[in-house]
Amino acid sequence: MSVNGIQEPEENPRRGVDPLFSDELLGLDPNDPEARAFAEHLQRQRQVHPSFTVEGYLSDMTDFAASANRLGGHRKLMASILVLLILLGVTVTLWDALVYAISALAK
Repeated sequence: MSVNGIQEPEENPRRGVDPLFSDELLGLDPNDPEARAFAEHLQRQRQVHPSFTVEGYLSDMTDFAASANRLGGHRKLMASILVLLILLGVTVTLWDALVYAISALAK
């Protein structure tokens, strides 16, 4: 607020603080890698996606892919196998639908 044209300093002590670090993470150091990872984890947990839309499903798949890339070792291998099994199921389903369509048209 200005009085007689003089600007008073803003009374926001959190000015210049990383937005990932909310009030509940106030005591943590924003430059600490573990604190940043925890803040990013909390941010991902608070995100609400529309669950019954294409955009919601795609954002969930994006989150799955990002978390699989953060993993290492056997967990990343299991995520890769899961994706391959899903793709195999889609391929088999499309093949069966194509064979059924061709056999129905041939009759």
